[in-house]
Amino acid sequence: MKTKGLKKTKVNIVTLGCSKNLVDSEVMLTQLRGNNIDATHESTKDDANVVVVNTCGFIDNAKQESIDTILRYVDAKQEGLVEKVYVSGCLSQRYKDELKDEIPDVDAWFGTGDLPALLKKFKADYKKELLGERIITTSNHYAYLKIAEGCDRPCSFCAIPLMRGKHVSKPMEQVVAEAESLVRQGTKEVLLIAQDSTYYGLDLYKKRNLAELMDRLADVEGLDWIRLHYAFPTGFPEDVLDVMAKRSNICNYLDIPLQHASTNMLKMMRRGTTREKTEALLDKMRSKVPDIAIRTTLIAGHPGETQEDFEEMLDFVEKNRFERLGIFTYSHEENTHSYNFEDDVPDETKQERANAVMDLQEEISMSINEGKIGKEYKVLIDRMESGTFIGRTEYDSPEVDNEVIIPADHSYLRIGDFAQVKITDATAFDLYGEPIKP
Repeated sequence: MKTKGLKKTKVNIVTLGCSKNLVDSEVMLTQLRGNNIDATHESTKDDANVVVVNTCGFIDNAKQESIDTILRYVDAKQEGLVEKVYVSGCLSQRYKDELKDEIPDVDAWFGTGDLPALLKKFKADYKKELLGERIITTSNHYAYLKIAEGCDRPCSFCAIPLMRGKHVSKPMEQVVAEAESLVRQGTKEVLLIAQDSTYYGLDLYKKRNLAELMDRLADVEGLDWIRLHYAFPTGFPEDVLDVMAKRSNICNYLDIPLQHASTNMLKMMRRGTTREKTEALLDKMRSKVPDIAIRTTLIAGHPGETQEDFEEMLDFVEKNRFERLGIFTYSHEENTHSYNFEDDVPDETKQERANAVMDLQEEISMSINEGKIGKEYKVLIDRMESGTFIGRTEYDSPEVDNEVIIPADHSYLRIGDFAQVKITDATAFDLYGEPIKP
């Protein structure tokens, strides 16, 4: 569609990468609309004359996807389909100078903290009265809630501090107020996110305050589920487990990226822990919260990873039987400590190792899921597709974990409502169930 004749600006925000980026896009959307600018998120109508691409710069695949997306909209600009292309987010923060030279048709580049400058391009102001307010782009019944920005950890492989800066906690009152605002919009589940959620409060309150924050969020009326993501294992505040065990609306779920099992590799990765300490922490988690579902992520093929290190990772996964697990192949990132080492594990070997871990995890997941057949669970209904309702238990986060598939032919469930469901069958990564009539 030709847009040159449009009198009024319409903005389409395109988000790439993680949930933290999604929250940034939702804040941008809220600020634009608060300035009476017509703005949408991920619109399929192709009727916007300005596109903002909110990029990811985490690993090679994500960077390539961001660049491909930018180039697609630059092509659309050259064809007269859009008037302006702006780029924001992590890739722009990290590679702005190089990208300006390589893709000159982008109209402006903005880093991760440049929202006020981006708004000025629309002759708009950053409205402080909208602080804590957010237009949700996910289904209204769940929303991501960012409790901090940046990271102080020295992990050797990670470029996030280069893009997001030092750790900055969001004041507790602000987090609680945002949760209350979300509930007023119909949100029943909040997913707490940060680069490192366990560091929460150290900068503001001179102590780790995640447990107190979660306890206060659990008091928010109408908030049914609180889910914790991105908990760093070193220095994990164990009082979080006490709050999780005590408060019924805090999900028995923990996302704790461990990255490796071999003490040798953990040292090279600058993770500040050992296999023994990691397993002691996992034992404590399962002791204090016996019903807990633990999600973790691992990295295959970091420089220096030997076959012995990899086999130790496999042994670790087999022994600890994580309810949820994902694995990345190592990405050699400029300006990180690991970049000083030779990227000495061939790509093919990295992928073979990652595949072996996922094959093992599939067996573990299958065994765990088969144990759920015949049991009843509270399920949050996310969507309906192909004649079935799709939902999740408290042990599952959106997009990355198991789903519960419920036939729609004999019952009507409402999206965003909870249903009591009896599990009738299982695969490695999905459950099948029938709703129990009240």
